Amino acid sequence: MNTENRQQNNSILIPMLIICALFFIFGFVTWLNGSLIPFLKIICELNNFQALLVTFAFYIAYTLMALPSAIVLKHSGYKSGIVLGLICTAVGALTFIPAAQIQHYFLFLTALFILGTGLTLLQTAVNPYIVCCGPQESAAMRISIMGLFNKGAGIVVPIVFTALILTGMDKFEPQVLATLDEQERSARLAELSSRLIGPYLIMAAVLAAFAIFIKLSPLPELQFTGNENKSEIRTLDIFKFSHTVLGAFALFFYVGVEVIAGDTIGLYGQNIGLKNFGALTSYTMSCMVLGYIVGVICIPRFLSQQKALIGSALFGLMFTLGILFSSTENYSLANILYAWSGIPALPNTVLFLALLGFANALVWPTVWPLALEGLGKYTAAGSALLIMGIAGGAILPLVYGYFAEINHPQIAYWMLLPCYAYIFFYAVKGHKIKKWK
Repeated sequence: MNTENRQQNNSILIPMLIICALFFIFGFVTWLNGSLIPFLKIICELNNFQALLVTFAFYIAYTLMALPSAIVLKHSGYKSGIVLGLICTAVGALTFIPAAQIQHYFLFLTALFILGTGLTLLQTAVNPYIVCCGPQESAAMRISIMGLFNKGAGIVVPIVFTALILTGMDKFEPQVLATLDEQERSARLAELSSRLIGPYLIMAAVLAAFAIFIKLSPLPELQFTGNENKSEIRTLDIFKFSHTVLGAFALFFYVGVEVIAGDTIGLYGQNIGLKNFGALTSYTMSCMVLGYIVGVICIPRFLSQQKALIGSALFGLMFTLGILFSSTENYSLANILYAWSGIPALPNTVLFLALLGFANALVWPTVWPLALEGLGKYTAAGSALLIMGIAGGAILPLVYGYFAEINHPQIAYWMLLPCYAYIFFYAVKGHKIKKWK
């Protein structure tokens, strides 16, 4: 019996380790955007709204390519789908090289769309592994473990990006560039843009190598049970499952607020004159890691998935009010929370924005199992539909960018309030609605 248990644990452990590595890759590619936005704002001379097209190009791929990804998985299987997703992501990384050489913003956006397409296929294939490789009631705990790797990458990426690319930024400040003639300014911006080439070339090589590793690895193919009486599973039948559809909307609002918290914090810091704006995403990701640790420890032993989601929504509402009504010059909250650590302090309003990472951490892990419950062989289509909810990361940051341009960037964060209100609704009632009336 002990031998059987060890064999079962090993059969789960190997896929989990592979998936942990994949989630680190997801995080590395995704959370690079937070540092990339203020960087591209400089080299392509953009305003706030234009700079946030980075998030639109990246996340809109999830909406446009999610259902096609489900079709690909239906024919290729989940493991081969992961390989294809890694190859596509590597192509997106390579596209950054000509974009950096000619400083063409549309080509940067094209590269981001290709990256997003690769991650769409990867996420559609990988998330069901986590939900289905163990008990349903502990799925949020397993996803929280994945989140530690994902957001751990989000902590590392801004630090690496700042070290490799954002050193010596004094000569690229707007007031300095304004003193140069057209030829000198173009040459200096080209010098800054060229710093992207080496890191993205390395990223492409790592992604391609990992694709080969997955192809040769013992990662098993997923086999679903349930709905056996259905000889044909039609993708659009997923819309009959109301709790899944409502879950996709919950993820739409969640990903929107997650991207705003992680990717606009650098832009917001740049707007209010913080010098370390390139590394601010690390603060949000650190708070998310703390949230995931809470999930790993407390779910399901002390917290049900539903209660964790309710708490996330309430924290989100509270921290948003903190962003809106706290000072850009007062550092009292940072002095209380972490002044002893030597980590650079943030103004209260920026720190509340980073704390949204803590509020957001358990939304994704709890919505997925609640929304996929009982789908059986519709799981691939359900996963694709939930992935489509990632479109919130494309649309809501642009909404924020619009309000930030016509008002103050701080006031524009009011739009987060209705997003967290819907997440609260799904936690309390939405996930229980199994059929449309």
